[in-house]
Amino acid sequence: MEEKNITTSEEKKSLSFVEQMVKEDLEAGKNGGRIQTRFPPEPNGYIHIGHAKAICMDFGIAEKFGGICNLRFDDTNPTKENTEYVENIMSDIKWLGFHWENVYYASDYFEKLWDFAIWLIQKGLAYVDEQTSEQIAEQKGTPTQPGRPSPFRDRPIEENLRLFQQMNTAEAVEGSMVLRAKLDMANPNMHFRDPIIYRIIQIPHHRTGTKWHCYPMYDFAHGQSDYFEGVTHSVCTLEFVPHRPLYDKFIDFLTEKEGAAEYRPRQIEFNRLNLTYTVMSKRKLKALVDEQLVNGWDDPRMPTVCGMRRRGYSSQSIRNFIDSIGYTKFDALNDYALLEASVRDDLNKKACRVSAVLDPIKLVITNYPEDKTEEMVAVNNPENEADGTHQITFSRELWIERDDFMEEAEKKFMRLAPGKEVRLKNGYIIKCDEQHPCDKDANGRVTTVYATYDPETRSGMPGADRKIKGKTLHWLSCKDAVPAEVRLYDRLFSIENPGADERDFRELLNPQSLTVLSNCYVEPYLKEKKAGDFLQFQRIGYFTPDLDSTPDHLIFNKTVGLKDTWAKQNK
Repeated sequence: MEEKNITTSEEKKSLSFVEQMVKEDLEAGKNGGRIQTRFPPEPNGYIHIGHAKAICMDFGIAEKFGGICNLRFDDTNPTKENTEYVENIMSDIKWLGFHWENVYYASDYFEKLWDFAIWLIQKGLAYVDEQTSEQIAEQKGTPTQPGRPSPFRDRPIEENLRLFQQMNTAEAVEGSMVLRAKLDMANPNMHFRDPIIYRIIQIPHHRTGTKWHCYPMYDFAHGQSDYFEGVTHSVCTLEFVPHRPLYDKFIDFLTEKEGAAEYRPRQIEFNRLNLTYTVMSKRKLKALVDEQLVNGWDDPRMPTVCGMRRRGYSSQSIRNFIDSIGYTKFDALNDYALLEASVRDDLNKKACRVSAVLDPIKLVITNYPEDKTEEMVAVNNPENEADGTHQITFSRELWIERDDFMEEAEKKFMRLAPGKEVRLKNGYIIKCDEQHPCDKDANGRVTTVYATYDPETRSGMPGADRKIKGKTLHWLSCKDAVPAEVRLYDRLFSIENPGADERDFRELLNPQSLTVLSNCYVEPYLKEKKAGDFLQFQRIGYFTPDLDSTPDHLIFNKTVGLKDTWAKQNK
């Protein structure tokens, strides 16, 4: 049964309220029985996970109901936009797993929008205002008090046409004039109080160069662009609810000018995606980048799609997270831990299991031959047998984690301690020496641990089944372990909801959001891995090679731990 024929109550529950509205329109035969959406980013920054939610909705609806989704860049403000942002937005959408039918730009419609503005002036529905922005704002009144008309509101049509043409010249001074729609200065909806629809900007546009000096405002360009393209459903976030009557009003005017079409864009709003311990304001994110408070838009601490990709998040985990929180009419603050849980769940199925030692101390197996080495078999992913195996070298001297040894251990300590046994992953059972368990440096810091092995307990041999109380430890051979840099990431901000805090957001940054470990070791096998590969450092967490990683200088980013330790630490 096709999705558009859904009728049962169980299937209805599986649809979001937006999808249900689209389905009802299709069943009623509206818009000629077709569905067309668009994702309309402004190319003034990199997209973040909040945009990813809109992407999943816009493209997802089109896929679900057999329609199309176009990508349209709302490039109406050349002061903030450039081709770098355009290219990266396109790359991120592809990485998330979506494709567009067409690529459009609001700038494609500048001529049509200009003609529409001329038509409004000729109909007495728009005028040129020469007041300052402060005067215009003051005259708009308040939600409970009506606004006052501009002294230029009733200037003659011919004068408005002449001044509007003058606004689009190289000599026009920014801020000296704006074009306003003549609507209703007493309307309780402030957006109806003669909104500005064109302003002067004397900065070259990234696509049209210096052809234009006067640019349409978002509220004027957006709905009209939807109409020009044949969009049937304009899905956006809740902050556009008060804009919807204006959206519809301009469509009314446009259909009067153009002649009614068989379709009419319908605006539907859903809740934004907000995450704890981060901000979604593109202005604030850009400030973090520009002021070098983070290392670029793709810094793994950033909520940008490219930042999460660099950190090692899978596109599927992001989509699964968005699907799990759903779409409602109420804004909410989502726990970052829910996103990380989604990442863990997906990477558990995909990540190759490898050994890495982040805080190394040497383990010497005193009864193992000095010149002997063995190749142990390591399973790449126990969740997927088809991922195969790789080999890891075992030798007399190994690196283990410092936390896996304790000289004076309590009974509950199940790792290496004097007289205690543990299993080495893919290797043997070993027992820590009781008489001389370790060496220390002049500061009393352990440098070397000593143990003996049971040669009958190698993994895969009958003796491997011998039961012990100790845990299984990971390790690396000192002979061939490869030095590596490991970057550990924490929350970008130190408080749960930095967007709601009155302090400057820069003051709220977490000073421990990045820790760089430079004395780590990994398997030689990891030299083959590249950025975007999913790895599980056994007993530690999920990691991925950084974009800057090279065979001569391996760098790994921590994606997420094996368990949610943040919640426990911050109770």
